[in-house]
Formats: sequence, C-alpha cells, structure tokens
Amino acid sequence: MSYNLKDKNIIITGGSSGIGESIIDLLLKNKANVVNIDVNDNLKTKTIITDITNNQDVTKILNSITKKIDILINNAGIGLVGNIENTDEKDFDKIFEVNVKGLFNITKVIIPRMKQNGGSIINMASTAAIVGLDDRFAYSASKGAVMSMTNSIAKDYLSYGIRCNSISPGRVHTPFVDSYLEKFYPNNKEEMFEKLSKTQPLGRMAKPSEVASLVLYLCSDEAAFITGSDFQIDGGFVKLNT
Repeated sequence: MSYNLKDKNIIITGGSSGIGESIIDLLLKNKANVVNIDVNDNLKTKTIITDITNNQDVTKILNSITKKIDILINNAGIGLVGNIENTDEKDFDKIFEVNVKGLFNITKVIIPRMKQNGGSIINMASTAAIVGLDDRFAYSASKGAVMSMTNSIAKDYLSYGIRCNSISPGRVHTPFVDSYLEKFYPNNKEEMFEKLSKTQPLGRMAKPSEVASLVLYLCSDEAAFITGSDFQIDGGFVKLNT
C-alpha cells in the first residue's frame, strides 16, 4: 500500500516498539516527516525522549517544534490485567495517566497549531472499549475514555478542518503479548498464544503492520471525508463472535 505523504509533518507517541514502530516504518516509506515521542529511542527517525504524562515537559517539547504539524497519532499506551477487586488504586491511576492524560497533554498543545491549516488526529483505542473482556477493567475504562475523547474532538473542531478518528485493534502480536505470556503463563506460552489467537474469528492475531496500514490510510488525503469514526481491526472479534 502506498500513499503520498511527502511534506506531511507527523507526530506520533509510543513509536519505538510494537504497533508504533510499524507505523513509523510505513510512514517513512511513504516519505512523511516523522517525530516520535516516547520513553525509548527509535533510531529510524527523530525521537524525543519524554514522559507524556508530564504536562510541562510535553508543552515545552512540542513548542520547540516550529514546523507546521499536519497529523498527530496518539499511539502510546500501557496495559493492565485485573478486575476491579484486584486493581490497585496506583495502577488504576497510572493507566489513566498514560492512556488518557497523556493523550490530553499532547493533543491540547497540538490542536491550536492545527487550527490554522486543519489536520488529522488518530487515536489508538481498543476493542476492549466496545465489548466486555475478562480482567481488563482499568484498561477497558481508559480506552473507553479515548473513544469518547475522539468523538468530542471531532465534533468541536469540525469548523477548523481538523479530523479526529480512532482505531480499535483486537489482539495484535506485539512484544507486549509475548511479555504477558512470559509473565503469567511461563509453562504453557504456546498453548495460551494459540488460545488467545483463536478468540478472533479469523483464527489469528493481527500483525502490527496491518494496523499500521490502516493508520497510513487515515493519514492520507484519501481519508479526507472521514471524521468521528472508530475503525475496528479485530479479525471479526466484536461482531462475529457468538
């Protein structure tokens, strides 16, 4: 898949591994100018090491970028396993700090920059915001907030030509999945991987590159008539499981 993103200036959060790394790879192939904001480096593009939960640092860093910003991809996020009873308050606060406040901090600074020329914002939500999943209480709540924030931003900035959409992946085979299996199922990782894969009607997990291809489309001018939408890329998980 190829789109012309030449001269498009894109900021992405969480672009140093997993889905984010695949997104950057594809954006660079399509000639975009990409700045990555993460706590870890990505040597393939300019990376600013910072904690997106720190409002002052985020504001200072983004204000140091003088170029016009065309596209913002809020991809950074963390996961958490547990129901409401075994979710600690500090863990609940942490997941909202990263998944919700981090998005707020970045987007609040970027939107005034976009109001002059329009732009596109893409937020990474999750199927966990749509259907009930076992032991995903705090994570699901945070991604539900991301989905609601997406709709609000899309509505509030229609007149400025700022589009805002979200993507809701199902299970994607990333380093997070591997570490999760290693931590909770060290003696039967392969069995659990197969079990998790088969919860999706297509019988496998998504590849990070497949999610990246959807992001690429939403970054392109071909998606100019799309705003306020959520795109499920889940192997049929939401609608076809019975």
